[in-house]
Order: sequence, then structure tokens, then C-alpha cells
Amino acid sequence: MNVRRLYDVLFAAYGPQYWWPADTPFEVMIGAILTQNTAWTNVEKAIENLKSSGALKSPSAMSRFSTKKIARLIKPAGYYNVKAKRIHNFLAFLDRSCGLKLERLSQKTTAELRKSLLDVNGIGPETADSMLLYAFGRPVFVVDAYAKRVFSRHGMIRTGVSYEAVQEICMNSLPADVRLYNEYHALIVRLGKDFCRPTPKCELCPLAGTK
Repeated sequence: MNVRRLYDVLFAAYGPQYWWPADTPFEVMIGAILTQNTAWTNVEKAIENLKSSGALKSPSAMSRFSTKKIARLIKPAGYYNVKAKRIHNFLAFLDRSCGLKLERLSQKTTAELRKSLLDVNGIGPETADSMLLYAFGRPVFVVDAYAKRVFSRHGMIRTGVSYEAVQEICMNSLPADVRLYNEYHALIVRLGKDFCRPTPKCELCPLAGTK
């Protein structure tokens, strides 16, 4: 099994996933913070609360909400006080770097933008890369726990290899294509949820018997 073959098998089995579900790039970015350490179904409830309150209209609109109020709204996503603080840090970054105007931020190169995002307290590589890929349309491969598990079980990486090493393997094996990276990440998540769990269901997996 190799990186490209795995994608082809998954796409044939599942088809397009239409991910990331959001109305605006800003919603994607907030969702990327909210989805840390929780299921997407919980994030959806928090997103709906933020939408109903008007907080997701724009970075400027959300910046007028207190951290405490944001915490109440995002409670369904879990770790709400921690995540509210991270959102506060992120909004402060947007204010400093682009005056809360995402279109200004998008003028940076991918490398510059990634470095800036990683400098924000509470934003790690997976969250930053999710923002780059889904909000800014940059060809950056997102590595998550599902990807590491799937690739390891199929002999494509060693157990315990770093985020950056897995990302490099994938990006060296695939063309720099936003749609491809988008679909690949979504397919890996689907496989991880359906079959490649901590206790896997290998006999039912679409990758069973493939090489």
C-alpha cells in the first residue's frame, strides 16, 4: 500500500465527502479550534449557538463578545473555557496581524501564514493546517490521529513518527492539489470512524485485501 493507492481505494469506496461544512472561511477557522479533542457532532452544536448569537458574522463581530460569553456559547464542544481562551488568542492575533480582515491575512505566503498561526497560543500543527487548507485554500496536507493510525497499520509509516514527517511523506507522494488534500483528509477521517478504530474492524474495511 502506498499513499496514492490508499486514496484511490477510499475514494472508490466512499466517494466525495463534501468536507469542511461551513458557510465562511472564518467559520472554518473557529471550527478548527472547537474540534480539538471532541467529536464533530459536538462542534456542530457549538457552531449553531455561535451563529444564533451573531458571533460568526465576522471576526469583528466575535471580537465584541467576552471570553466568558464565548465559553457559554461553545459549551457543547467541551473544554469550553480552554477553547474560549484559544479563540480569544486567535481573535487578538487577527486584530494585530490584519485588523480582523481575513482578506489581508490571505496575502501572506503559505509558509508565512503557517508560522503566524503556529505562534498563536492554542493552535498546533493540525489546527493551523486545517485553517490553511479549508479556509485559505492552500495545498497543505492535514495529519490527524486517524491518518497516523491508518498509515501505521498499513506499513506506510513507523509508529510514533512526527507530524511533520507524516506530512512530508504525503506531500511528496501527491501533487500539490487543494481538492485532493481536502478529500484525502475527509476520507481518512471517515475510515477512522467507521473501521480503523483503536479496536479495528479489518474484515469489513474497504482496504481489506488491498496492497
